[in-house]
Amino acid sequence: MAHNEAVDVVLVGAGIMSATLAVLLKELDPAIKLEVVELMDSGAAESSNPWNNAGTGHAGLCELNYTPQAADGAVDIKKAVHINTQFEVSKQFWSYLTKKGTFGSCKSFISPVPHLSFVQGDSGVSFLRERFKVLSKHHAFNDMEYTEDKATMAEWMPLMMPGRDPGETLAATRVINGTDVNFGALTNQLLKHLTSAPDAQVKYCKRVTGLKRNNGGWTVSIKDVNSGNTREVDAKFVFLGAGGAALPLLQASGIEESKGFGGFPISGQWLRCDNPEVVKHHQAKVYSQAAVGSPPMSVPHLDTRVVDGKKSLLFGPYAGFTTKFLKHGSFMDLPMSVRTGNIGPMLAVAKNNMDLTKYLVSEVMQSMEQRLESLRRFYPEAKAEDWRLEVAGQRVQIIKKDPKKGGILQFGTELVAAKDGSLAALLGASPGASVTVSIMLELIEKCFPNQAKGEWAAKLAEIFPAREKVLETDAVLYRKINTQNNVALELVEASSETESYA
Repeated sequence: MAHNEAVDVVLVGAGIMSATLAVLLKELDPAIKLEVVELMDSGAAESSNPWNNAGTGHAGLCELNYTPQAADGAVDIKKAVHINTQFEVSKQFWSYLTKKGTFGSCKSFISPVPHLSFVQGDSGVSFLRERFKVLSKHHAFNDMEYTEDKATMAEWMPLMMPGRDPGETLAATRVINGTDVNFGALTNQLLKHLTSAPDAQVKYCKRVTGLKRNNGGWTVSIKDVNSGNTREVDAKFVFLGAGGAALPLLQASGIEESKGFGGFPISGQWLRCDNPEVVKHHQAKVYSQAAVGSPPMSVPHLDTRVVDGKKSLLFGPYAGFTTKFLKHGSFMDLPMSVRTGNIGPMLAVAKNNMDLTKYLVSEVMQSMEQRLESLRRFYPEAKAEDWRLEVAGQRVQIIKKDPKKGGILQFGTELVAAKDGSLAALLGASPGASVTVSIMLELIEKCFPNQAKGEWAAKLAEIFPAREKVLETDAVLYRKINTQNNVALELVEASSETESYA
């Protein structure tokens, strides 16, 4: 009887999540044998593709939905601080790889772009003023600037100020050291680095058709989409990092922890401008507030994007709805994901989120002229001929059981792991890619606890001199790590001041 191929780890999906985890595992244990399998014919073809996400290095600098305001006016900054320090953990990993010299240039995937928040109207201004007051006291946000002065705003965002009513009430904050990240370029650089190591393979045009438990691990059935041939691979650990396709695969595993999860797919669209005469006047990512009654992922923003060395502007996102779980998926994805264990939570979410349904329907029905109207609230002099509509990636928001409501819709990410640590899946969307490294470290601690505390501990400490918790509270260490990262990633010029930290 022929034996199945055996590996230590199978990772499903060749996006930013799997690429990060695979490279990290290989750094921690060079002898580990792993295989990445991807349905498409290249890496980063879905959510990690640079045109399928905002490319914001999410660090809580400008995203107003990370700092909710309570009824009494108080602004809660916990989430912004946490995401900021998670992004510093990601930067530590990229810095470590860049310093190795075998990884390639960081300039191909990360660029310095200021992050701004921009609000209109009295309530928006009072919120931003309070947010600035609280955030700027925290060491991660010390260098944030605030203004209600229109001349200053015209310097910060010259494209957005001409053509406005001079009596309009406005305010903005700015942090110079924000970033634009091409997660597609980063993913492909990680995959290239990975395959230069022994016992690490990335295989394209492969669909996972089955997951069966075996003695202490999993037998993974992998079908070649071109030839139709199927092979079986035995793995001690399986990671489902296939974006929207992770949910059906998690359900196929049958693990107890998968019960009750559902998915709600939301597609995105952007307006894109490549006209160099327009692009050169906007060098920032400018985020504002979601319209009243709109969900948090609808926060409008006008962004500088740097893809393959070329600058463009993106405005959006505009939401859409389809039953596909992947951009290149099937319309049967949503109906096929319904199970007896999740139909209750899914129906509860449908009943309790009628406003979201109405919002999605209205977004889908929008004309190009209506989309341009939204853009002109940011950029009053926008001309229709400079902008075109681009379809972005699919995001599958998580539906999970809730004892009170029956089911709730979550807009974050969730790591679901088998009790024995032999399988893990990543579900959900934002802030996703920016905090990948923190999520993968959480996975390693959950699924490889003995190694993380034992033989991998010294290497983890070398790659990550400071994790999120300590960065949140230790101002001196935060500044040191932040400066080292920014110098290593060529986001700032090394000066005598920064060299004392480097």
